[in-house]
Amino acid sequence: MQNPRRSFLKKSAAAVTGAVCLSQAPYVFARNKVTLRVMGTHVTLQEPLRRRAMQELGIDIQFEPMGSAAVLQKASADPSSFDLYEQWSDSINVLWYAGAIQALDVDRLTYWPEINSLTKTGKISPEAQTGAGDAPDKILFVQSNGLLGPQSTNKISFMPYVHNVDSFGYDTRVIQRAQGYTEESWGWLLDDANRGKVALVNAPTIGIFDAALAAQAQGLVTFKDIGNMTISEIDQLFAILIDKKQSGHFAGFWTSVPQSVEFMVNRRVHIQSMFSPGVSACKGQGIPVRYAAPKEGYRAWQGVMCLSSHTSGYVKDAAYDYMNWWLSGYPGAFIARQGYYISNPQRSRPLMSEAEWDYWYEGKEAPVSLNGTDGKQSVNAGERRDGGSYTKRFSNIAVWNTVMDNYDYSLDRWYEFLNA
Repeated sequence: MQNPRRSFLKKSAAAVTGAVCLSQAPYVFARNKVTLRVMGTHVTLQEPLRRRAMQELGIDIQFEPMGSAAVLQKASADPSSFDLYEQWSDSINVLWYAGAIQALDVDRLTYWPEINSLTKTGKISPEAQTGAGDAPDKILFVQSNGLLGPQSTNKISFMPYVHNVDSFGYDTRVIQRAQGYTEESWGWLLDDANRGKVALVNAPTIGIFDAALAAQAQGLVTFKDIGNMTISEIDQLFAILIDKKQSGHFAGFWTSVPQSVEFMVNRRVHIQSMFSPGVSACKGQGIPVRYAAPKEGYRAWQGVMCLSSHTSGYVKDAAYDYMNWWLSGYPGAFIARQGYYISNPQRSRPLMSEAEWDYWYEGKEAPVSLNGTDGKQSVNAGERRDGGSYTKRFSNIAVWNTVMDNYDYSLDRWYEFLNA
């Protein structure tokens, strides 16, 4: 019987295609001046990183940031439109089975041996819970039959780099600050007390899990496997969500980090799905947003860098240079200041102050105020990181961003929900 996920991926790719007719690091530099087109989201496609990479690598780099759903649609439909793709691991099954990306050779990834166990085994430590859905090790290695799986090989579908656990942010001027891991709950997103001031991320492979975790926390539905919902479970979930939407519960659905910040700054919402850079940006503008540590566990994601199936020659060389640059130290230190982790953190540690490392990675109290990637103060002296240390946060995963077997059906229901 044909895998319904793969069936969807093939149909989706065909349909959309038709419609769319520091610097002593051991890089292998591209042999001549080339232009590298990088497609992704605002999360990592930031101008300071582009300028720094061009300066150190001697190549031209073009960034094309979009919302996560738009990025995935364009990349899967037209692999000739990008050379390197940056997003999250829930993109991988779509891109791989649509033939939009090619395998990476681990021998060309300088820092592959330094990448920690999270990606390679799905766990940050032996004691950590893996979480439901597509833990990154399940979709990392290219197997001998061409499928993706956990058995280690020298060919991989993506280079792991930034990653984090996501939850929701809430304005503590309106919603009383609560204790992480024991009081804060995904259920708050569907609590009638927050009616009219709630937003979700408009990304079908992400927002559905925020909503599912909230509905389950409220006792409205129970999932046998929240990472791979049945048709019946999807129907139950969307019946709840559509009813909530029609009663005015949701104030909006955001598609980019800047938009999520705008929702909070303008007080359109008091609580919403959020990514760490959005929380950091809000704090930089004086908005007291708390990034929850839900007692049910986080929704986790692994950042991925992928080569277009059309990338070859000098451009392919440049793409490997850029991927290696991302794990060379500076980018990991930079991205830590917006709350993101890097897959080989020890290489970035010397480029962070002791206070930064202790706050962002160890979960310790900040002895001095700290700035975000925008240069604005995002952490006050005396604060501790919401959720604690790197290990603690990644030891409490409820589900990974995932493309489910019934994704095609959930996608239809998602857009029905948005239009209800």
